[in-house]
Amino acid sequence: MSILINKDTKVIVQGLGKTGQFHTDKAIAYGTQMVGAVHPSKAGTTHVFEGATDHSGVPGRPDNYRVELPIFSSVLEAIEETGADASVVYVPPPFAADAIMEAAESGIRVIVAVTEGVPVADMVRAKRYLADKDTRLVGPNCPGVITPGEIKIGIMPGYIHQPGKIGVISRSGTLTYEAVYQLTRLGLGQTTAVGIGGDPVNGTNFLDMLKQFNDDPETEGVVMIGEIGGTAEEDAAEWIKDNMTKPVAGFIAGTTAPAGKRMGHAGAIISGGKGTAAAKIAALHAAGIEVAETPTDMGAAMVRAMG
Repeated sequence: MSILINKDTKVIVQGLGKTGQFHTDKAIAYGTQMVGAVHPSKAGTTHVFEGATDHSGVPGRPDNYRVELPIFSSVLEAIEETGADASVVYVPPPFAADAIMEAAESGIRVIVAVTEGVPVADMVRAKRYLADKDTRLVGPNCPGVITPGEIKIGIMPGYIHQPGKIGVISRSGTLTYEAVYQLTRLGLGQTTAVGIGGDPVNGTNFLDMLKQFNDDPETEGVVMIGEIGGTAEEDAAEWIKDNMTKPVAGFIAGTTAPAGKRMGHAGAIISGGKGTAAAKIAALHAAGIEVAETPTDMGAAMVRAMG
């Protein structure tokens, strides 16, 4: 079982520039049902994607693909024509928040915003707008979501993933890939991997995903990857201690980061004495979470947590 998305999810892409084209092609090759694109100036045309699939040789899956992706003037038009229920946003930063709000207003169920550098003030406005909408926003500034062997929305390298029993939640893109690869090498695999992004204002936090993984009967454990800045990890640890019924392994990036210096993500900054790696690691330990000391230990930490 998966959370958020599965093989039946129909996806549209907002922003079909070079980046959008590249990753849409990879998504189609993986088997994702990409059903349309939104680009007002190209509405009424199609964009052709073709090549060899990432699942060539797998029974029931084609070895090659050729998809003529229709382009629409708006998200609402795309939904009406295709029945799409998810969107991936590659729109440039100044316009990304508007794209997110358009998708939510049109009734999209899951929005994955990959765009990096969206102004914080824009995201405050967008998050407030989404508050009364039945829409799940993942991101912005995130690698996306993948249910291995079924669907990927975003920029994750599909070949390192494997269907399995561990849920992955991460603020870091590259550390998501590292954890996933370790879980694959250990034969544990993943139910779903979710990159929530590292911006200070985002649509989905650790708590949101922990609750879903806790309720998912096929997820047997969770790897949670945090980093300096904010209090999301501490809040998650408190919830895990009181509510989580499955083993959790954690890792906190940024143990050597100096206070006041932004590290990588916009939200990865120690400010006012808060958001330190030490405080987060202490919170994880207090909640009974198995903590990996280095990135190379994340998979092993999950094994230890599962006993």
